[in-house]
Amino acid sequence: MNSVKIGSKGRRPKRSTYHHGDLRRELLAAAEAVVLARGVHGFTLREAARRAGVTPAAPAHHFGDARGLLTELAILGFREFATVLAAADAEGGSDPAQRLQEQGQAYVRFALDRPARFQLMFSRGVYNEENPELKEVAGAAYAVLEGAVRAAMAIPPGRALDADSHGLLLANWSLVHGFAHLALGDRLRDPQGSLATRALILNSLLPAATRHLARSTRTSG
Repeated sequence: MNSVKIGSKGRRPKRSTYHHGDLRRELLAAAEAVVLARGVHGFTLREAARRAGVTPAAPAHHFGDARGLLTELAILGFREFATVLAAADAEGGSDPAQRLQEQGQAYVRFALDRPARFQLMFSRGVYNEENPELKEVAGAAYAVLEGAVRAAMAIPPGRALDADSHGLLLANWSLVHGFAHLALGDRLRDPQGSLATRALILNSLLPAATRHLARSTRTSG
């Protein structure tokens, strides 16, 4: 068995580089913890390995390098993101405005529940954006929003969005994405000026904001 043992007192023993069955999962969890603690640009492969209790060389077997590990973490993030958005969209039923409101609430809840993944997913230059699997899951998340906008503007699948429809999509996305960043940065306050709690954000401020999402629809395509 290929393993490295360190006998120094007080130091966590290093596990096998290749034969630890949960290493891939543990490295992803460790990477998420590093991003949460240090931010995306403070991430190092060495720190992720240290948190997982393996040698700095161990992650290479599964991910190649830091960029590879962050790409896999971003894939996990976008896959979960697409799932929660799709579930929220279904909750909205046949009303496009309600679908967009439900999506917006799910968007912010995801950001609050998965702050490290959310930060990573919308960072540039730190993971492989051309990875086919990543493009697929990120595209699936985007398609949920686009589908509700198409319904609101009576544009069937396969037809390109016009300027107004694309503007509506960007307006909805910008509102919830900006709201999510304000919430994560502790920038939201209640009407009396007190710092908003998570409960207030999700149960009061967010519904009040998302009520202003798309209301107008076209009567024809």
